[in-house]
Amino acid sequence: MAAFDEMKPDGTGVRGPYAAYNDWLAAQDTKRLAFKMDDAERVFRRTGITFAVYGEENASERLIPFDIVPRIISGKEWRRLTQGIEQRVQALNAFLDDIYHRQEILRAGRIPKELIAANDAFLPEMIGVRPPAGVYTHIIGTDIVRTGEDEFFVLEDNARTPSGVSYMIENRETMMQLFPELFRQVKVRPVENYPQLLRQSLAAVRPDSGSDTPRIGVLTPGSFNSAYFEHAFLADQMGVELVEGQDLRVIDGRVAMRTTEGYKPIDVIYRRVDDAFLDPLTFRPDSALGVPGIMDVYRAGRITIANAPGTGIADDKAIYSYMPEIVEFYTGRKAILGNIPTWRCSEPDSLKYVLEHLAELVVKEVHGSGGYGMLVGPAASKKECEAFADKLRARPANYIAQPTLSLSTCPILTASGLAPRHVDLRPFVLVSDRIQIVPGGLTRVALKEGSLVVNSSQGGGTKDTWVLDD
Repeated sequence: MAAFDEMKPDGTGVRGPYAAYNDWLAAQDTKRLAFKMDDAERVFRRTGITFAVYGEENASERLIPFDIVPRIISGKEWRRLTQGIEQRVQALNAFLDDIYHRQEILRAGRIPKELIAANDAFLPEMIGVRPPAGVYTHIIGTDIVRTGEDEFFVLEDNARTPSGVSYMIENRETMMQLFPELFRQVKVRPVENYPQLLRQSLAAVRPDSGSDTPRIGVLTPGSFNSAYFEHAFLADQMGVELVEGQDLRVIDGRVAMRTTEGYKPIDVIYRRVDDAFLDPLTFRPDSALGVPGIMDVYRAGRITIANAPGTGIADDKAIYSYMPEIVEFYTGRKAILGNIPTWRCSEPDSLKYVLEHLAELVVKEVHGSGGYGMLVGPAASKKECEAFADKLRARPANYIAQPTLSLSTCPILTASGLAPRHVDLRPFVLVSDRIQIVPGGLTRVALKEGSLVVNSSQGGGTKDTWVLDD
C-alpha cells in the first residue's frame, strides 16, 4: 500500500494545510532554494548544532541534516493531537504515582505484576516517594506517526529525558532567517518561547522549602555526551546554570550549587543524567556524574528532580503495549490516540509468531532508544534476521515486535526536486500545575529513499514543523 503523502495524497492535488505554502513554492527559483539549503547548513555549522554517534570508530560530531521544506499541520489536526497527548500524559503520571504507592492497577490485574517487579527501570528506592507538586514526568516527548488522513498513532512515550527540543527551536529560527517573507504569508504558531515556558514550568514545581525566586540548574553528564549541545542551549535560553555533578553537593540537608559567592541552595534540577548515575550512595557507586546524597534530599522533599527518578518504567516498550488499558484505567475513557499493535516476545505464543514473521516486523529492545538494537525486518538480510532470531531466543523478554507501518511522507528538497520521505513527529509536553504542549515539535525525516528509520543516529534528518494558526 502506498504511503499517505501529507502534501499531495494523490500525487497531484495539494492538501489544504499546504495550499498557501505551495503557492509560494511555485513562484520560487529552484536554484535559490538550493542556495538556501547551503545557507541552512552554514547556519547549523556556525551555531554548532551537532550530535555524537556512539559505537563508531573515530566517531566525530555530526551536523543534524536539515531539510527546508516544512511539515505543515492544520489547527484542527493539532487540536485532536493535543487532546490525545494530554490524556496520555495524565495517565502516565497517574500510573507512575500508582505503581510507586498503592499499585491498584496491579491489584486489578490490568498489568502483570512481574512486568513491574522484574523490570530494570522500576526503582524500589522510589516506593512511597511522592515528588514535589506530585509531578513525575515534567518533560515528555511523545512520538507520533501518521498512516492516513485521520490516522495518528503513538509510537513511543519518552518519559525519562526526551531530547531534540533544541533542534525544534533552531529549525524554526533558521527557517525564519532564510525565508522571512514566507512567515508573513503563512500564519504559523510560535515555538520559540519554549525555553521560557520550560523555566516557568520547572519553577512551578519547586519544593515548598524552596526560595521565593527558585534557583534552577540543568545537570549534564558533560561535554562528551551526545546531547551536550542541547543541555548547554537550554540552560542558556532559560537563563539558568549548566552544572555537572562536581558542581553540586549536599550541605545542611539541601543540594547546593557552587557559585563565585560560595555554595548556594538549588531548588530544581533538570537532569539529563540517567537514574543509575544520579547518586553513587544510592545507585551505581562508581558514578562520577551525580551528587552523593541527592536522593536523601529528594526523599525529604527538599529538591525537585525533573524528570523524577524511576520514570523510565513508563518509557518501557513492554509497558507501552498496555497503554490503552493504562489510559482507560486512570482516565475512565478510551484512548484518543491509539497504540501500534505490539507483540510481547516474553509471551511464548507471541515469540513464536515473531520468529516466524521476522522478515515482516520491526523488533525493538524494551529499553532501547535512538534506533539502536532494533531490527527492521523488511530491510534486513536473511543472515541479519537469523542472527537477530538467536538474540530473541536468548532473551525474549528484552524485545517487543510491531508491524511495519506505512508511515506518512512529506516532501524533501533533493537535487532533482521535491521527493517524498517518511516522517514522524515528537511534540514536547510540559507538566506542572497544568499541561502545556508546544504547537509543533520535532519532525524527523528518513532522508534515504524508502527508509523508515528517522533517527539522526541512523541517517535521518529534521524539518521545521508548522502548526497553522487557524
